[in-house]
Amino acid sequence: MNVDGELPNIKRWIVLYPVYINSKKTMAEGRRIGLSKACENPTCAEIGDCCSYLKLPFAIEIDKAYPRDFMQRGRVRVLLKKEDGTLFNPTISSRKQLMLRVAEMVPKHHGRTKKQEVAASTSNAGASNKSGKGGKKRR
Repeated sequence: MNVDGELPNIKRWIVLYPVYINSKKTMAEGRRIGLSKACENPTCAEIGDCCSYLKLPFAIEIDKAYPRDFMQRGRVRVLLKKEDGTLFNPTISSRKQLMLRVAEMVPKHHGRTKKQEVAASTSNAGASNKSGKGGKKRR
């Protein structure tokens, strides 16, 4: 899961719950960025993929839950700075910048674009299959 293997002291890494960037949640429910910049129902896996794309070490903790909504499972720990204090990714220097970049990238995630294409093709195929099955029964 991590970029550079297992890095020590994961407890000091930044915690990123999917709720922080979820456009379906209100600020009171835990969203931490503006509604216009947030994305719809992000998952830990998508956030992790975005972190690896940004060349940031990360770890997904599936067993952890968001305190305000304990049904919301999983969180991602991310390391922004190396031991010497230099940034892993110079364009991301804070938690807020990380949340904004990840929220921007999640809708473009390859898993989401594939799901939309599959949903569109199955709805078309479903309609043609029904008419095809009906025609076979009549004969």
